[in-house]
Amino acid sequence: MAKLKLSKQALHQQQEQLKLYKRLLPSLDLKRRQLTMEAQKAQNEYTEALSASEALETRIGQELPMLADESLRLRDLVEVTGYRLGEQNVVGVRLPVLESLDCRIAEYSPLITPPWIDILVQRLKDAITSRLRAEIAGQRLEILRVQLRRVTQRVNLFEKILIPTAHSNIQRIRIYLGEAERAAVVTSKLAKSKQLKERDVLTEGPAE
Repeated sequence: MAKLKLSKQALHQQQEQLKLYKRLLPSLDLKRRQLTMEAQKAQNEYTEALSASEALETRIGQELPMLADESLRLRDLVEVTGYRLGEQNVVGVRLPVLESLDCRIAEYSPLITPPWIDILVQRLKDAITSRLRAEIAGQRLEILRVQLRRVTQRVNLFEKILIPTAHSNIQRIRIYLGEAERAAVVTSKLAKSKQLKERDVLTEGPAE
């Protein structure tokens, strides 16, 4: 850490830094509060997405109890082949958003398969989409939490370190300069007094 210079130039630099810190802090604090709200909203969305996914899977089990029959080979009936993510800008933070989901449906004959297979295919697609949305909601939440921690650290840096340090440095420099100025005045007065005494001695001349 550089040693603080006790000069008028250093005083000016510290004062300018303090102005800069105070100008930046409100915008940082605003972003922190906005991120806090967005993180809470993302937490609610994540919780709701998880609940929706679990509720859908429970409903599928209730609607189609025949799925419990292990002899039915339904494991590869619906398979995800890919999905596309977009970006959403939230308070300057880029968050993923699901744009599309592609699934491959295994071929089956309507004539030799139960009539409820069509319903099952749609329900499985819905369940896969729901799980993926929950996963992406979790990613959005984590990204916002990371950004919130970073901004909070910066706010704390300004509030607890940079601004108090600048105030302290300005006070130290002012005290030093004030004492130096008073010392210079005293020195000047002593020098002037000495000069007057010397002049008086020369004026009076040698004693008889």
